Amino acid sequence: MKCPFCGKLNTRVVDSRPGKIEFEVRRRRECQECTQRFTTFERVEQVPVIIIKKDNRREEFNRSKVLTGIKKACEKRAISINQIEEMVETIERQLRELNDKEIPSHVVGEKIIERLKEIDDVAYVRFASVYREFKDVDDFIQELKSLIPKEKTPSNNPPVQD
Repeated sequence: MKCPFCGKLNTRVVDSRPGKIEFEVRRRRECQECTQRFTTFERVEQVPVIIIKKDNRREEFNRSKVLTGIKKACEKRAISINQIEEMVETIERQLRELNDKEIPSHVVGEKIIERLKEIDDVAYVRFASVYREFKDVDDFIQELKSLIPKEKTPSNNPPVQD
């Protein structure tokens, strides 16, 4: 590792510890020439996941886009930023576990919807309304009906006494 102070290549690792994010190591180094210390970060280089958009464009998976979309859906709800970040990490891990280099965007959207439905109905409907492109109130009503538990059928109710 090249020293940022004197430019010499003679440095050694003094301390290593886990970084703030998964698959990251923080290293404290010392230059053997000028004795200055500096910090480096080492990350695992992962194969990029390419997302195939609806119009067949391809772009690299962007974790921050997923995070932003989920944050908007969860706005003013009792959902912590830790829950949201954990959700994003889970979704990203699931996508990487598919071991596909290219993944259709609808797979990402459905994974987000599944997780939101487990956590908060309002956030789920907010996200679904944008993702599934609700056209009118009827689309909202249909989605809300799917969230309401089925009521008992009349045949299950005891007869009414006169």
